[in-house]
Amino acid sequence: MRRKSFEDKNCSLAQTLEVVGEWWTMLIIRDCLLGVTRFEDFHNRLGISRNILTDRLDYLVERGVLTRVPYQAHPVRNDYRLTDKGRDLWHALTALREWGDRWVAPDGAPLVLEHTGCHHPTTVVPTCSSCGETLDLHSVRARPGPGAKRRPAWGFPVDDQSQAVH
Repeated sequence: MRRKSFEDKNCSLAQTLEVVGEWWTMLIIRDCLLGVTRFEDFHNRLGISRNILTDRLDYLVERGVLTRVPYQAHPVRNDYRLTDKGRDLWHALTALREWGDRWVAPDGAPLVLEHTGCHHPTTVVPTCSSCGETLDLHSVRARPGPGAKRRPAWGFPVDDQSQAVH
């Protein structure tokens, strides 16, 4: 069954889901972030069929999330490496993983991040890029940005500057 496309949605989240919303895609990116680069390694770690893996890797290369780097000429074989665009997904995947650690991992986190600066286990805490205060749902509000050319996907009119996320 073909999923609905979000191509016509004026929403950055919907557009992001166009690129990474298929479930194998996020696992491929996760493995790339953990250092996996070769087709056979993805195939063995994920248990994904070869044709789906090929399609997902090709799609991520086409969308600029991965790049192919040849490592063998005969037959041609490539490493798949994250681009800057792909590496920028680290925060999103980390937030999803931490949500899973809290809500769906009954035996505890299967992976723990250690801060290389102090060698302690850590979680990612969102902070304001201007003042450094910790952010949560109640300390932010959604306002139309420069790309809000028409009624945004979240539903309130573009000229309404006072709508909050909560």
